[in-house]
Amino acid sequence: MARSRLSIGKIGESLAVAHLEARGCKILAQNYRAGRGEIDLIVKDEQFIVFVEVKTRRSLKFGVPQAAVTKQKQRQISKIALTYLQSKNLWDTPCRFDVIGIHLSYQSELLHLEHIESAFEFQR
Repeated sequence: MARSRLSIGKIGESLAVAHLEARGCKILAQNYRAGRGEIDLIVKDEQFIVFVEVKTRRSLKFGVPQAAVTKQKQRQISKIALTYLQSKNLWDTPCRFDVIGIHLSYQSELLHLEHIESAFEFQR
């Protein structure tokens, strides 16, 4: 991945962390890796374990950032979430999958942040 895309992603994740913490969420993991994939953020929101995919863009030329969370990406996140739940023995804890879309200016200033709770269901 190009260095500029990495830095844009890191800026977006930092903004997402600040947003979630301001809502009272506790960050449990950031960039959780399992196998060949990664979940951007795992947070505790009241009784829920929340698996959060953060998509950040500087241009809306190809649509809003959150639209980039395809069915394939949802399946990958779901598999990694199962690994996390198993590793922490959290099978009985309710969970959900959220998506945070972030639109930045070319100067990396926040233009818009959209947090979609329960953006998708577990995918096989």
